[in-house]
Amino acid sequence: MEQGLKHKNRELLAMFFPYLFRYKGLLAFDLFCASLTTVCELVLPLIVRYITNTGINDAASLTIKRISALTGLYLVLRIIDAAAAYWMASGGHIMGAKIETEMRNDLFSHLQTLSYSYYDNTKIGQLMSRVTTDLFDISEFAHHFPEEVFITAIKSTVSFSIFASMNIWLALFVFTALPLMFLITRHTRRKMKEAFKQARHQLGEINAKTEDSLLGIRVVKSFANEDVEKEKFAQGTKKFLTIKRNSYKHMAGFHTTMRLFDGGMYILIVAVGAVFMSRGLTTPGDFTASLLLVTTLLGSIRRVAEFSEQFYQGTTALDRFAEVMDTIPDIMDSENAQPLESARGEIEFKNVSFTYPDTTDPVLENLNLHIPPGGNVAVVGPSGAGKTTLCNLIPRFYEVTDGEILLDGKNIKDITLKSLRSHIGVVQQDVYLFSGTVYDNIIYGRQNATREQVEEAAVKADAHDFISQLPNGYDTYIGERGVKLSGGQKQRISIARVFLKDPPILILDEATSSLDNESERIVQKSLERLAKGRTTLTIAHRLTTIRNAGEILVLTEQGIAEQGNHRELVEKNGLYKELYDMYSLD
Repeated sequence: MEQGLKHKNRELLAMFFPYLFRYKGLLAFDLFCASLTTVCELVLPLIVRYITNTGINDAASLTIKRISALTGLYLVLRIIDAAAAYWMASGGHIMGAKIETEMRNDLFSHLQTLSYSYYDNTKIGQLMSRVTTDLFDISEFAHHFPEEVFITAIKSTVSFSIFASMNIWLALFVFTALPLMFLITRHTRRKMKEAFKQARHQLGEINAKTEDSLLGIRVVKSFANEDVEKEKFAQGTKKFLTIKRNSYKHMAGFHTTMRLFDGGMYILIVAVGAVFMSRGLTTPGDFTASLLLVTTLLGSIRRVAEFSEQFYQGTTALDRFAEVMDTIPDIMDSENAQPLESARGEIEFKNVSFTYPDTTDPVLENLNLHIPPGGNVAVVGPSGAGKTTLCNLIPRFYEVTDGEILLDGKNIKDITLKSLRSHIGVVQQDVYLFSGTVYDNIIYGRQNATREQVEEAAVKADAHDFISQLPNGYDTYIGERGVKLSGGQKQRISIARVFLKDPPILILDEATSSLDNESERIVQKSLERLAKGRTTLTIAHRLTTIRNAGEILVLTEQGIAEQGNHRELVEKNGLYKELYDMYSLD
């Protein structure tokens, strides 16, 4: 379980302030309004002091006209206070929302730069929590943090000045006692901080569990394991409740301490003020004003203390934001990387080795491979031999541990990632379709394509006919992850997407292995059409689908065990022949 912040508060604020200062105009006006509300609040004790002292010393001078003038002044100040408070409640929150939006955009943009390895080790639900809930807390923090600090600074400074002008000893007594409050509440504030961090982490775990269970709802129902999922979810929420219960106990202790401190301060001020007044060291008006000032001052301190709860929530959210933003992408453009304008499609592996992060056993070791432009190479072999890994290295989804991969004789590390991947099309076994329409998913392959080009790509992928029969054709909503379509239909849409992209290099990662025979036949035809004229690398589970490949590699944990075309490898009567015979019986 996470405890404490991974960044110090000053580090978090240093990261946050650039966002805040982008809206320095809004911030300045917000603080100006905050100063108006503070001044309006501090004027009342001065008016009461004037009326009390005047009433005792010269009651006749308190005419209706003078009282009306003071009343009118205070009413005007209250109108100003209301207008300023309205701006603080609206404009201040809008400023916070703008900061929240910018930080959310920056966070999402940064997430787009992180490689496969980051997502291999990170729960999507945790990331969802950081992108949504955490940043809402930052929005509130962005608005209230500068306000509360500014208001407290003004009230403390002005109150002390007024106190000092009336009775310096009483002022020193009050302001000397205030730091005791922060010392007394230090322990509960620290516990609150830890509890908020734990609660935020556990909420992310609940999000992750919810996402995992709902995305796998068909598996859950097929095994009739709804009760199992309910129990696992209940365990997570029970843990969250325990953390929240502890946080609320610490928060209650904090607020109770504050109330006791408030009461103690009032009693002391009344007692000390009464002693001063009995000895002629202060006037009744000054004593009354002192009580009102203490009320104002303690109210401000209480607001800061109450804000500390929001402060810890905000810094916790900032810390979780910083954790992601501090993650340096392990795959980036090199300083000398140049965009790839066009590609012939020649691919060469030179002594390539690869080991997944946090593991020690290499998946590929000293692999050498040459694929000529337009070559059609299939990779087969037992599970775990590194077939998919080999293909993932070409678009730099993962970075080679040793050796180099060349594209048209140029190290792929010297090509910008965007241009490299724009020249590579990938069709995977596990098709991912975005929530939206058929058209939305196909045009994802090339955002500036026309509708005619989208339909042409669908025709080439043998998808146009079934799309046309859908209720709204290309504008049919296909549901989350394309659940309203069959496996073969989803695969053909993904192929149409790659047709539209029109890349010179094609990677087919077991694209037909999960399809029935009829769907496989249709998809295989469209794949053969897609591969024509392109450098194609095919990972095959069903070996009957790659008999026409120009070259077949048999990959094992020891590297490339066999290499040749289908006829040559069958005649060799080795591992390929064994695999082919086995899969032919499927």
